[in-house]
Amino acid sequence: MDKVLFLDSKDNVANVLEEIKEGELVTINLGEEIIEVIVKEIISFGHKFAIKKIKKGGGIIKYGERIGKAVEDIEKGFHVHVHNVESERGRGDLKLH
Repeated sequence: MDKVLFLDSKDNVANVLEEIKEGELVTINLGEEIIEVIVKEIISFGHKFAIKKIKKGGGIIKYGERIGKAVEDIEKGFHVHVHNVESERGRGDLKLH
């Protein structure tokens, strides 16, 4: 079973299907291209990690769609989550009146 879910060649993150340990090598097959990533920290089930460097202000692309922007540079192999991503689709913790 693959440890990551990666659906679109435009994606710059991969979703984790089972915990990945720090230092683990993950291979992502894009058909004609193979991407190898050494994961730099523990990535829990359901979370994402960068498969390439994402510059501050750059888009976070998952399943071919932009889901937010990086609030800091994110190096390949690092966790991508609320600590370094800002949603561009609205915040789930705010209620509109």
